[in-house]
Amino acid sequence: VSILCVGIGNYILLVRTLSMGDMGAWVLFLTVTAFIEVGKDGLLQNALIKHLTISDEADYTKINTASLFLNISLCLLSILFLLGFGEILSNFWSIPDLEAMMVVFCLTIVFLIPFSHGRFVQQANLDFTGIFWSSFTRQGTLFAFVLFFFISGREISLLNLAIWQCIAAFCGALVSLAFGKKYMRFSRVLDKTWVSRLFNYGKFVWGTNLSAMIYKRVDVMMIGKLLSPGPVALYDLAIRITNLAEVPTVSIASIVFPQSAKKMISEGTAAVKELYEKSVGAILALILPFFIVIMLFPGPIISLFNEAYLEAIPLLRLTIFYGLFIPFSIQFGTVLDSIGKPKINFYFVLFGSFLNVIFNYIFITNFGVVGAAYGTLITYTIHFILTQILLYRMFNIKAYKAISYIPAFYKQAYHMGISFLKDLGKKDEDDELLTKQKNSVDKNSVEEKTL
Repeated sequence: VSILCVGIGNYILLVRTLSMGDMGAWVLFLTVTAFIEVGKDGLLQNALIKHLTISDEADYTKINTASLFLNISLCLLSILFLLGFGEILSNFWSIPDLEAMMVVFCLTIVFLIPFSHGRFVQQANLDFTGIFWSSFTRQGTLFAFVLFFFISGREISLLNLAIWQCIAAFCGALVSLAFGKKYMRFSRVLDKTWVSRLFNYGKFVWGTNLSAMIYKRVDVMMIGKLLSPGPVALYDLAIRITNLAEVPTVSIASIVFPQSAKKMISEGTAAVKELYEKSVGAILALILPFFIVIMLFPGPIISLFNEAYLEAIPLLRLTIFYGLFIPFSIQFGTVLDSIGKPKINFYFVLFGSFLNVIFNYIFITNFGVVGAAYGTLITYTIHFILTQILLYRMFNIKAYKAISYIPAFYKQAYHMGISFLKDLGKKDEDDELLTKQKNSVDKNSVEEKTL
C-alpha cells in the first residue's frame, strides 16, 4: 500500500510536470531499468528464499555468501550491458538523454546490491518490517524530490530524475541493511557448490522474469518504436492504473512462496492446491471492487492524473481486464517455483512473450495505440487457458474453486470489521472505567492529604 500510494503520487506529479513526450521517454527508461532489476532479482530471490527457508545454520551462511557473490556478478554484467547498449537504445527510440541516464543507472545498480539482498533474507525469515521501510524510503525520497520541483514550479530534466532515482536507491539500501543485518550471516569461504545450485535454480526464474517483462512491456516498447514516445505516455497511464490491481497480488505472492515451499515438503500437493485456490480467491476479492469502479468511472480517475490524458479512456477500459488474469498467472509461477519446477514456468512465460510480440505488432500496425491493448489481452486469455490446464493435471487445481472462495472472503472481512468495531467500543468503555477509577483514587488521595 505504501508503494502504491507513493507511486501514484509520484506519477501524478510527473504527468503534470513533464511534457507528454518526456513522460513517454521516462517510461521507456524505466522499462529498460526494470528489465535489469527484475531479471537480477529473479535469479537471486526465489533461489535464496527457498534454500534459506529449509537450511540448517551451516548451510545458511554458505547460501548467503553464494547469493551475495551472484548479486555482485550480475551487477557487473548489468553495468557492461548499459554502457554497451545505452547509445543504441538512445538512437532506437530517438531519446538524446537516454545514454547519459543509463550511465547514472550504473551507480544505482551498485546500491541495489545491499538493497535487494537485505530484503531477500528478511523475506526468507518471514520478517516484512524492513521490507516495508526500505521500499517506503526508496519511493519516498524520489517523491520528495519531484514534489519539491512541482511546488516550486521549476522544470525537471530527465537526467536529474535519473540522478535522484540513484540517490533514492542509496537511501533505501541503508534502511534495508539496517533491518536485514541480523539475518546476514556469511561464511568465510565461497562455496562453489552452492553458487552452482543457486544459479541453476535461479536461471529459469531469471529467464522467466525477463520473459515476463517482455510479456508485460513489449507493448510499450513497440509503441515507442512504431509510433512515438507521446502515445507511450497515454498507454502507460492506462497500464499504471491497471497495475494497481497487482499490489495485493504481489504482496500475497511474497507470503505464499515460502509457505508453499514448506507445505510441499510437509503436506504434499493437496496443501499446495488449497493454498493456490485460496490465495487467488483472496486476491480476486480485493481486486473486484477496484475493477468495478474503474469500469464505471474511467474519466474522473484519469482526470486525477491529468485531463490532457482523457484519450486514454478506451485504453483503460481494455487494460483493466488484465487485472483479472494476473492473480492466476502470478500464483501459477509462485507455485511452480516453490515446488522446484521453475523450468516449466519459464517455458510458459517465454511462450506468452512470443505470442505478445506477434499480436502487438499485428494490432499496433493496424489499429494504432489501442491495438496494443487488444494484442496483450488476447495473449493473457490464451496464457490463462494453458496454465489452468497444466495446474489441473498436476495438482487438480480448478479455477472456479478460486472464484468460489470470493464470497467467503467478503463474509470473513465483514465479521472481522464488526469484531474490530466491538473491540474498539470495548476499549473505549475500559478507558472510561479506568479514568473514573483514577479520578476516584485521586479524590481519596486529596482527602487523605487534607485530613
